[in-house]
Amino acid sequence: MANPIGELLVREGLISPAQLAEALACQKGSSDRLGDILVSLGFLTANQFSQFFSPVPSAPLKVVNTGLSEAFLTDLLLKAAHLEAGTFSLQQISDILSLPFSVVDELAELVTTDQLASIRSATGYSRAAQVFELTQRGRERAKAALETSLYVGAAPVPLQDYTRALVRQGIRQIEVDNEWIRHSLKHMVIGERMLNQLGPAFSSGRSIFFYGPPGTGKTSIAEILGRALPGHVYIPQAIEVSGQVIRLFDPAIHFSVAEGTAESPQLDLRMNLKYDPRWKKCRRPVVMVGGELTLDMLDLRYDSSSKFYEAPIHMKAGNGVFILDDFGRQQVEPRQLLNRWIIPLERGTDFPTLHTGLKFEIPFDQITVFCTNMRPGDLVDEAFLRRIRHKIQVQYQTEDEFREILRRVCVTQGIAYDAIVAEYLLDNYYRKPIRPLTGSHPRDLMEHIVDRARFMKRRPELTIESVDMAAASYFVEM
Repeated sequence: MANPIGELLVREGLISPAQLAEALACQKGSSDRLGDILVSLGFLTANQFSQFFSPVPSAPLKVVNTGLSEAFLTDLLLKAAHLEAGTFSLQQISDILSLPFSVVDELAELVTTDQLASIRSATGYSRAAQVFELTQRGRERAKAALETSLYVGAAPVPLQDYTRALVRQGIRQIEVDNEWIRHSLKHMVIGERMLNQLGPAFSSGRSIFFYGPPGTGKTSIAEILGRALPGHVYIPQAIEVSGQVIRLFDPAIHFSVAEGTAESPQLDLRMNLKYDPRWKKCRRPVVMVGGELTLDMLDLRYDSSSKFYEAPIHMKAGNGVFILDDFGRQQVEPRQLLNRWIIPLERGTDFPTLHTGLKFEIPFDQITVFCTNMRPGDLVDEAFLRRIRHKIQVQYQTEDEFREILRRVCVTQGIAYDAIVAEYLLDNYYRKPIRPLTGSHPRDLMEHIVDRARFMKRRPELTIESVDMAAASYFVEM
């Protein structure tokens, strides 16, 4: 995938190979995005460019539009019906399989024609009022399908539809500026030097290496900026690859965006759906893992009992941000983890493997953030650091920054800030013992003050006495 966006534009007939080559030549030595260059050259209109990078998966009206075979969908319907005690309505199946009513209606015609189901009852003349029941033949086929895979849920989308969406929703197409960086981090105290580094790093949509002492805000910065990324993406609930199902949507990671009012279940929904219900409209995902990360978490997880897959953790971060916190403290050697990422970071593509041995290619589209408080030289070599676009050192806070953090924490806790007490804290617990000014300390110390005040049934105050008591139970003299 030398240039997946350009290749997809050519495949979809929006530009020619010659036009792509000319645009790529113009892009060399330029900071402009490929799409902007194509527009400036007149190869695409601004409207075409906008629509290409704002894809909405259209709702399929017929079985053939789903990209899945009749046999696959029939088995999925029969399994769902079998779990409903063998009886079902079209609306029930539409809800379970996340398929438009018109598609489910067509499938119902197929299963009744093949004598896999029959109409049991009807309370009206519309198809929505009919109740179906599996025949003995239908029950047997449902059981056979369940032996092949226990997956019952939203119908998956084909791999090619998923990869196309990943490219068109690419993280590198979002535009952020200096105002966005400052607004997103306005509640944090960050120096100008770092703000000027963070902007280009997140705007690039590439990998970032945060390093520096613990408690200085590395992880917080990465998570805040990740969750502040503009726009939304469409994420399939499941993906189909060579007849195998990979569950991708994770409600703990993917946060859906509300879409108006629900449609009436009594109507044919073909004209009312805003997009394919197999997809979820979500905010760009932010995935964070720490010391618990192991190599097998980066591979497809096949459950031999259920016979379907769960997508690896970094795949769920597609079109978003993947944060590896406390890098170097995982159970696996850092170099082993880095070797797993070298090709995806360098080529922008990944190759998951099914348990059958089949490898398939997907775009590796995410901002990968490594956060560590260990020396970079102890973790990675120069070859790997070359592949990480931005390296940002997060330093201890200055005294002015420390005072401002303490003041803001006091405001948040509803406690009056006292500049004299702040100087006492700095002088006695930082300057004299030569303790570094760690940005997380003001919050932690104030929480100690609040905890003690609650226990004593007093109003928390920032005083010399409360600072001494908090420091006595917070700092550890080694």
